[in-house]
Amino acid sequence: MTVRIEPSWKQHLHAEFEKPYWTELTDFVRAEYAAGQCCPPGKHIFRAFDLTPFDQVKVVILGQDPYHTPGAAMGFCFSVPDGNRPQPSLQNIFQELESDLGIRRTRTDLSDWAEQGVFLLNAVLTVRARAAGSHAGKGWETFTDTAIRTLSEEREHLVFILWGSYAIAKRALIDTAKHLVITSPHPSPFSAHKGFFGSGPFSRANDYLREQGKEPIAWG
Repeated sequence: MTVRIEPSWKQHLHAEFEKPYWTELTDFVRAEYAAGQCCPPGKHIFRAFDLTPFDQVKVVILGQDPYHTPGAAMGFCFSVPDGNRPQPSLQNIFQELESDLGIRRTRTDLSDWAEQGVFLLNAVLTVRARAAGSHAGKGWETFTDTAIRTLSEEREHLVFILWGSYAIAKRALIDTAKHLVITSPHPSPFSAHKGFFGSGPFSRANDYLREQGKEPIAWG
């Protein structure tokens, strides 16, 4: 099956595209997009992969599924297009960034992070507009779990940032002897004050990258 995804990712994940679940998933997603508005726009479904090739990944930040508000989702977890009001979780991420590194970020589009090697992956890559979680359990999780596991197995000294219980459960896919895993409560307003604030994920990630001889991320 032909899949339009960045070539290095296609090379590492090609076996997934031949499995029965992938056919069922893509049939479902095509039908959903044909029936009504879905998020993100079709051309941005694999944007996290396209802007962060496999061999350039340094940091993985894992989200759950795209924003279901039309115009907000753009193919990266937590990111919204510049000019849009940041979602509450993103506001809290920026608050922690300022506390952690003294950086006051104004851009809500996180594509500059992606271009530096921050893989901004949602576990589910699509959603029906105004229907949170509507594409969960259809196969995306199998695909993205494989992406995480493949990074863990075939790369070394990556940083995995897992916020909240859903993301933290993915730690089982990661070889913690080879990689740094940073966990904390989710940046949502419901949980940020339970340990997300003060967790210092940005400085911890950069310290580790420097220790491994890698260029740190310019988070601003």
